[in-house]
Amino acid sequence: MADSFNFELVSPERLLVSGSVSEVVIPATEGEMTVMANHAPTMTTIKPGIVTVKTADGKKDRYVVFGGFADIIPTGCTLLAESAVHVDEFNSDDITRRIDVARKELEHVKSDDQKFGIETYLAELTTLQGIVMPV
Repeated sequence: MADSFNFELVSPERLLVSGSVSEVVIPATEGEMTVMANHAPTMTTIKPGIVTVKTADGKKDRYVVFGGFADIIPTGCTLLAESAVHVDEFNSDDITRRIDVARKELEHVKSDDQKFGIETYLAELTTLQGIVMPV
Protein backbone atom coordinates (compact mmCIF):
# COMPACT_ATOMS: atom_id res chain seq x y z
CA MET A 1 0.00 0.00 0.00
CA ALA A 2 1.34 3.42 -0.94
CA ASP A 3 2.04 5.99 1.75
CA SER A 4 -0.47 8.79 2.02
CA PHE A 5 0.05 12.52 2.31
CA ASN A 6 -2.12 15.58 2.82
CA PHE A 7 -3.51 17.27 -0.30
CA GLU A 8 -5.50 20.46 -0.60
CA LEU A 9 -7.04 21.89 -3.76
CA VAL A 10 -8.15 25.46 -3.20
CA SER A 11 -9.83 27.92 -5.56
CA PRO A 12 -10.83 31.51 -4.75
CA GLU A 13 -14.42 30.31 -4.42
CA ARG A 14 -13.91 27.30 -2.14
CA LEU A 15 -11.86 24.45 -0.75
CA LEU A 16 -12.47 21.52 -3.12
CA VAL A 17 -10.28 18.83 -1.54
CA SER A 18 -8.63 18.53 1.84
CA GLY A 19 -7.49 15.16 3.06
CA SER A 20 -5.16 12.23 2.92
CA VAL A 21 -4.43 10.83 -0.56
CA SER A 22 -1.98 8.36 -2.08
CA GLU A 23 -1.33 10.14 -5.39
CA VAL A 24 -2.12 13.36 -7.26
CA VAL A 25 -1.44 14.07 -10.93
CA ILE A 26 -1.20 17.79 -11.64
CA PRO A 27 -0.91 19.69 -14.96
CA ALA A 28 2.35 21.49 -14.22
CA THR A 29 3.49 24.06 -16.76
CA GLU A 30 6.41 21.85 -17.83
CA GLY A 31 4.20 18.75 -18.15
CA GLU A 32 2.06 16.42 -16.06
CA MET A 33 3.54 15.61 -12.69
CA THR A 34 2.67 12.82 -10.27
CA VAL A 35 2.98 13.74 -6.60
CA MET A 36 3.30 11.02 -3.98
CA ALA A 37 4.30 10.91 -0.32
CA ASN A 38 7.89 11.96 0.37
CA HIS A 39 8.11 13.99 -2.86
CA ALA A 40 11.03 16.39 -3.06
CA PRO A 41 10.10 19.97 -2.13
CA THR A 42 8.94 21.72 -5.29
CA MET A 43 6.95 24.75 -6.36
CA THR A 44 5.46 24.79 -9.84
CA THR A 45 2.98 26.78 -11.85
CA ILE A 46 -0.14 25.03 -13.12
CA LYS A 47 -1.58 25.27 -16.61
CA PRO A 48 -5.21 24.63 -17.57
CA GLY A 49 -5.84 20.91 -17.26
CA ILE A 50 -7.10 18.02 -15.17
CA VAL A 51 -6.01 17.23 -11.61
CA THR A 52 -6.49 13.55 -10.77
CA VAL A 53 -6.66 12.66 -7.08
CA LYS A 54 -6.28 9.04 -5.92
CA THR A 55 -7.29 8.21 -2.36
CA ALA A 56 -5.74 5.48 -0.25
CA ASP A 57 -8.65 3.14 -1.06
CA GLY A 58 -7.99 3.53 -4.81
CA LYS A 59 -10.90 5.86 -5.59
CA LYS A 60 -10.10 8.53 -8.19
CA ASP A 61 -11.58 11.99 -8.54
CA ARG A 62 -10.90 14.56 -11.26
CA TYR A 63 -10.99 18.35 -11.22
CA VAL A 64 -10.71 20.90 -14.01
CA VAL A 65 -8.28 23.71 -13.16
CA PHE A 66 -7.41 26.92 -14.99
CA GLY A 67 -3.93 27.83 -13.85
CA GLY A 68 -2.41 28.50 -10.46
CA PHE A 69 0.52 27.03 -8.60
CA ALA A 70 1.38 24.04 -6.42
CA ASP A 71 3.56 23.88 -3.33
CA ILE A 72 4.85 20.36 -2.72
CA ILE A 73 6.66 19.14 0.39
CA PRO A 74 7.40 15.55 1.51
CA THR A 75 4.31 15.46 3.74
CA GLY A 76 1.83 17.26 1.50
CA CYS A 77 0.81 19.26 -1.53
CA THR A 78 -1.27 22.41 -1.76
CA LEU A 79 -2.60 23.46 -5.15
CA LEU A 80 -3.91 27.02 -5.32
CA ALA A 81 -5.95 27.22 -8.51
CA GLU A 82 -7.05 30.39 -10.28
CA SER A 83 -10.30 28.53 -10.91
CA ALA A 84 -11.26 24.91 -10.24
CA VAL A 85 -14.34 22.71 -10.38
CA HIS A 86 -15.09 19.00 -10.12
CA VAL A 87 -15.20 17.48 -13.59
CA ASP A 88 -18.88 16.50 -13.08
CA GLU A 89 -19.75 20.16 -12.40
CA PHE A 90 -17.81 21.51 -15.36
CA ASN A 91 -19.76 23.80 -17.67
CA SER A 92 -18.62 23.53 -21.30
CA ASP A 93 -19.65 27.16 -21.87
CA ASP A 94 -16.88 28.26 -19.49
CA ILE A 95 -14.06 26.88 -21.64
CA THR A 96 -15.68 28.19 -24.83
CA ARG A 97 -15.92 31.65 -23.26
CA ARG A 98 -12.27 31.54 -22.16
CA ILE A 99 -11.17 30.55 -25.68
CA ASP A 100 -13.20 33.38 -27.21
CA VAL A 101 -11.71 35.93 -24.79
CA ALA A 102 -8.16 34.73 -25.52
CA ARG A 103 -8.74 34.92 -29.29
CA LYS A 104 -9.98 38.50 -28.95
CA GLU A 105 -6.94 39.41 -26.84
CA LEU A 106 -4.70 37.91 -29.51
CA GLU A 107 -6.06 40.40 -32.05
CA HIS A 108 -4.72 43.31 -29.99
CA VAL A 109 -1.30 42.13 -28.80
CA LYS A 110 1.60 44.51 -29.14
CA SER A 111 4.61 42.29 -28.47
CA ASP A 112 5.87 38.87 -29.48
CA ASP A 113 6.06 37.84 -25.82
CA GLN A 114 2.39 38.68 -25.32
CA LYS A 115 1.47 36.86 -28.51
CA PHE A 116 3.42 33.76 -27.46
CA GLY A 117 1.79 33.74 -24.01
CA ILE A 118 -1.73 33.99 -25.39
CA GLU A 119 -1.08 31.41 -28.11
CA THR A 120 0.29 29.01 -25.49
CA TYR A 121 -2.77 29.58 -23.29
CA LEU A 122 -5.07 28.99 -26.28
CA ALA A 123 -3.30 25.72 -27.06
CA GLU A 124 -3.69 24.61 -23.44
CA LEU A 125 -7.40 25.51 -23.42
CA THR A 126 -7.98 23.71 -26.70
CA THR A 127 -6.26 20.59 -25.38
CA LEU A 128 -8.32 20.76 -22.19
CA GLN A 129 -11.49 21.21 -24.23
CA GLY A 130 -10.67 17.98 -26.12
CA ILE A 131 -10.14 16.10 -22.85
CA VAL A 132 -13.23 17.34 -21.02
CA MET A 133 -15.59 17.51 -23.99
CA PRO A 134 -14.54 14.72 -26.40
CA VAL A 135 -16.25 14.79 -29.77
